[in-house]
Amino acid sequence: MPDPIVVAEGLHKSFGDTQALRGLDLNVPRGTVCGVLGPNGAGKTTAVRILATLSDPDAGHARIAGYDVVREAGKVRERIGLAGQYAAVDDKLTGRGNLRMFGRLSHLSRREAHRRADELLDRFGLTDAADRQVAGYSGGMRRRLDLITCLILRPQVLFLDEPTTGLDPRSRGEIWDSIRELVADGTTVLLTTQYLDEADQLADDIAVVDHGQVIANGTPDELKATIGDRLDVTLEDPAALPAAMTVLNTLAGADPTATDTDRLSVALPGGRRLRLADIVRELDRAGVAAADVSLRRPTLDEVFLRLTDREETVR
Repeated sequence: MPDPIVVAEGLHKSFGDTQALRGLDLNVPRGTVCGVLGPNGAGKTTAVRILATLSDPDAGHARIAGYDVVREAGKVRERIGLAGQYAAVDDKLTGRGNLRMFGRLSHLSRREAHRRADELLDRFGLTDAADRQVAGYSGGMRRRLDLITCLILRPQVLFLDEPTTGLDPRSRGEIWDSIRELVADGTTVLLTTQYLDEADQLADDIAVVDHGQVIANGTPDELKATIGDRLDVTLEDPAALPAAMTVLNTLAGADPTATDTDRLSVALPGGRRLRLADIVRELDRAGVAAADVSLRRPTLDEVFLRLTDREETVR
């Protein structure tokens, strides 16, 4: 396992009487994507602001590439990039003009700023649109341009706050490809996202934050394994729902949930294994005709709701 490049230990932060962070710990290995998920008010935005040197913790400490985010904030800023939820580029400039401007603001020489802008435009597929005004860019192109402005100085760690919010599936896929390219080159990415399928696709590790603490972490597969597989049953006759619920409760040792008038789903406790043939046999014995029976891994949405016990969208 690579050495962690992002380390947070015991972070506390309060705003008046509200405790945003209550001893948050985080370790992110070099050259990986860490997905940070949590409900509204969980504290993850506060944690990212502290790691990005935009806010100081009340207690605890954090380091980026070995530098303390409070005592050595200047060193940290030289090594990070930050892309917010909304594109921060200038609509009146061209794509090339935006990148050159960011290069100069980052204290590159004029020649180096021009060279770096051309290099990034080519690498991320924006050369054909480079000399067009950004006001005419699609949402996906604007987000890609915003992303690469953060790369002018080749950051070791890139913070991405919901980078694909509001984009169509094609544009989301383009951003995902760009993130994968960055990580392949050694950049470490800390990703907050409201799309759990995005975390599933991109994250090497996921940290679930709730009530100001990391309550679970691991790879997507490891987190899914913590709540076991799911058994889904679709009935031919909705009237058989009560009998089917009794059968599934006996087989799974847990109460099933009716997801529709003719559909049931139940989580199998970790380690419990059932065969489809046995499930169908028990349903037949109870006089329940099933149109479909399937076993599947849980989704990250299901894992998230189980861990946080909140019926709301991840934020």
